[in-house]
Amino acid sequence: YAQVILATNIAETSVTIPGIKYVIDPGMVKLRTYDALTGIEALIIVKISQAQAYQRRGRAGREGPGKCYHLYPEYEYDKLKDTTIPEIRRCNLSNVILQLKALGVDDLLGFDFIEKPDRMAIIKSMELLFLLGALTEDGKLSDPVGREMAKLPLDPIYSKALIVASQFSCLEEMLIVIAMLSVESIFYTPREKLAESRIVLRNFSSPEGDHLTLLNVFRASNEFLEKSKLAAGSDEKAEKKLRKWCKDNFINGRSLKHARNVHSQIHTTIEQMGLRVTSCGDDMLPVRRCLAASFFLNAALKQPDGSYRALSSGLIVQIHPSSVLFRTKPECIVFNELVRTNHNYVRNVSVIDYLWLAELAQQCYAIQE
Repeated sequence: YAQVILATNIAETSVTIPGIKYVIDPGMVKLRTYDALTGIEALIIVKISQAQAYQRRGRAGREGPGKCYHLYPEYEYDKLKDTTIPEIRRCNLSNVILQLKALGVDDLLGFDFIEKPDRMAIIKSMELLFLLGALTEDGKLSDPVGREMAKLPLDPIYSKALIVASQFSCLEEMLIVIAMLSVESIFYTPREKLAESRIVLRNFSSPEGDHLTLLNVFRASNEFLEKSKLAAGSDEKAEKKLRKWCKDNFINGRSLKHARNVHSQIHTTIEQMGLRVTSCGDDMLPVRRCLAASFFLNAALKQPDGSYRALSSGLIVQIHPSSVLFRTKPECIVFNELVRTNHNYVRNVSVIDYLWLAELAQQCYAIQE
């Protein structure tokens, strides 16, 4: 029988699939890019490079004769760039800068990168780290905040959230939230079961936003797993039941498992750093205040027309349809990421009091009389 495989660009180099005799190359790829000036991360469709075309051609006939059909003329191939733009020139550099600072590299603009990133991207990343308290005014790594952030293998905003959480006595909750944000989307919504998946999502939804919803999912899955272990008597059977629970609740089981692994790894690092993992119990106010104190650069205010204005960039944005707050329109929110598709969307959103920004992020905000 004929086997047809649809693959993303991961199949160009990372995976060798046996038995492939024909490859069809459309000549396009979805590429993740980051604009340092606006803070927008976009997933855009662009033309591949000649190097990618060569790699795609190489997927055919690895075990015997094969053919590759490129769906574009040869003169278009000649116009393609020789190689793909390196990731360091199209991604957020804040974590790279933080690690270089931790290694004692002070002259970042003069540093001999293999592929030199844009000068403005370096400057913007340093500004971000300064506002997060990781760098001093003269560009040195701050102590203890910057040094503690550098020890965590996370986005600097996530690291900041964990350090602040230890002060707000909600580190247990924030560890879970950050682990869940560090993986691919936890929820999946099949088109044929859209209404059913939305009803199930209400079991976990928090009226205060997506971060606490993710917290509810993680805790519910842990509770189910523990009960399953007691009932089944073996970890293997319990894990199998958890996979079914995930499927029934429209949760991506692979992403949830990854989040559990990330949580375990970060928990170990946090304990080695000497931070106490304490819980705020049922009171979620400290968690939301902690989000405001760490995600303050990702704050947005509601506008008269129902859209939002991102305070750091001035961009007009909308809450992503996947958010539990999509229809509620709170006055002030913090978000995890700003992405551009057909609109500027903010994803993973939580409600905050806008007065918290002036209280908890005085370096950025002040109360106007």
